[in-house]
Amino acid sequence: MKKYIKDYINEIENKLEKGKLTKEEQIIFKDKITYFAHERLIHLLVTLFYVIYTLIFFALGMISYYFLIPFTIGIIFLLFYIPHYFFLENSVQYMYKLYDRIFN
Repeated sequence: MKKYIKDYINEIENKLEKGKLTKEEQIIFKDKITYFAHERLIHLLVTLFYVIYTLIFFALGMISYYFLIPFTIGIIFLLFYIPHYFFLENSVQYMYKLYDRIFN
């Protein structure tokens, strides 16, 4: 997903440097923003679910040490997933700025 977003943003930036986008490209750009914003929302929900999951297993780990195993797995997952979510968030916000450049 990262490569796809980076490549698409670079493509749009290159087209903007050369001139305006065609009407068809503008429509496609709007659709892509919608798609990426939806992707960002889904990743936010997954991130929040795993944070709650991890906190619950941390609290249960105070009762029994066996619950610290899923807690550790949750922490490891979050260490990799949170930077991915922030990449999506920042990319979509940058696409909003590109949208302003295209349509203003």
